[in-house]
Amino acid sequence: QVQLVESGGGLVQPGGSLRLSCAASRSIRSLNPMGWYRQAPGKERELVALISTDGSTTYVDSVKGRFTISRDNTKNTMYLQMNSLKPEDTAVYYCNGRLWSGHVWGQGTQVTVSS
Repeated sequence: QVQLVESGGGLVQPGGSLRLSCAASRSIRSLNPMGWYRQAPGKERELVALISTDGSTTYVDSVKGRFTISRDNTKNTMYLQMNSLKPEDTAVYYCNGRLWSGHVWGQGTQVTVSS
């Protein structure tokens, strides 16, 4: 069964950047779409960005122009480049992929934006 593992989170100052990675244990070609979600304390989990196998992307309005989602099928890895980070971006970020049978989730990685 496919497993997803996030990495790249950490503590950054406002205006800084982070690149999150989501490594899959097997080919990600069967995961369509893949996406990044986030959950802040006391908040519902929200969709941040999606990417389909054809390369089409979707972003939540609050991150448009700042975040970029991408996937590398050769490396079986999905990425989220986060620039111009704001304190409101602080959350646990989760990698997700959809199989024919349902969703697969990573364990999450903490992103904290604070001065």
